[in-house]
Amino acid sequence: MGSAPHHDEQQGPGDVSFRQTLYRFLFFDWLFRDVSRARNLYERHAAREHNRRMSRYLPVYMRRWSVLATCDFALGFLFERVLSATMLSALFFTGTCVTVTGVLVMTVIWLFLAARLP
Repeated sequence: MGSAPHHDEQQGPGDVSFRQTLYRFLFFDWLFRDVSRARNLYERHAAREHNRRMSRYLPVYMRRWSVLATCDFALGFLFERVLSATMLSALFFTGTCVTVTGVLVMTVIWLFLAARLP
């Protein structure tokens, strides 16, 4: 699209920070284009097709977030049952709810993009 490049797109491969790498490891929004920013029908179609092609990476992110949910649940169980730290376990169980919700949202996005609706 004709939008200005992001700051991180101008950097070389050796200039990527750990924080940016961690963000890209966990979040997928940088892979997709904003269809609503398209100026005409052709740009909208190109952005939509780009998003459909990039949707093949969503299962990778779903697996990553599922591992996070499992770890959060295991830590919550550990703190509640073994250490009897209920407030700390509540923190991890809340994290489990957030990550499971994230996986569900990713699943809906993936199904929507894979459906090839007009």
